[in-house]
Amino acid sequence: MSQEKTILITNDDGIGSLGLVAAANVLSDLGRLIVVAPSFQKSGVGRSLSLFEPIRVSSANVEGHEAYAVAGTPTDAVLIAEYAILKRKPDLLVAGINVGENLSTESVMTSGTLGAALTGASQDIPAIAISLQAHRAHVFETRSEVDFGLAADVGRTLAAHTLARGLPAKVDVLNVNVPMGAAVARYKTTRLQRNVFDIRIIERLDPRGNAYFWIGSDFKNSQQPDTDVYALNNGFVSVTPLTLDNTAATDKRSLQEWLKVLDSGSR
Repeated sequence: MSQEKTILITNDDGIGSLGLVAAANVLSDLGRLIVVAPSFQKSGVGRSLSLFEPIRVSSANVEGHEAYAVAGTPTDAVLIAEYAILKRKPDLLVAGINVGENLSTESVMTSGTLGAALTGASQDIPAIAISLQAHRAHVFETRSEVDFGLAADVGRTLAAHTLARGLPAKVDVLNVNVPMGAAVARYKTTRLQRNVFDIRIIERLDPRGNAYFWIGSDFKNSQQPDTDVYALNNGFVSVTPLTLDNTAATDKRSLQEWLKVLDSGSR
């Protein structure tokens, strides 16, 4: 008899997120499920790691599933799950279901959802990050009453397939974005759009007349059919394969030529 698979579920929206509940409920029959997630909202922290303060862990209630709340970042949650709670690698890590899409090169660097998935991948754990497109009013709202149905089905399908076959060769993470309002899943393999945000800096004054700032953003569209942004905005489930190797795909000879200027200038 084959050993029961272990699935770790985490997120960056916090242990109280309804997206986390939806993921746990739909994956529970695929193996032993353990939920380890930040105690509070931790969106935008990327792969931030807590190095200078103790990390508290407490049991949590996620509709009867084995669950733990970590007073730290998504990366903290993944590492504590593996090394302190399970004391071994899980067979699969699922990060999500995130309320709000995680698209483009910007999200790979800043998203806590992707940060958790990439941290798992760095520990040789197959990882899937699942995000659901949402109206801006719902993003960052832990108890947002959005329809997770299709995203949960997509997550279960991909999780079962990964447990059975592993991830494709040279792929460390699948970044999955599900369109809101879609009735069925139409999958499209995509690449990361270079950027997706138009940044807005909003300056205001406090009661003492001192300036403070809010960082805001507006989404860009895309006319490039092979990108994640284009796919999602046209009703496809965007599946972007990611790798931990951030080495630029440039000709090493051109870099060496570029560096020769430094060598000649130092003489």
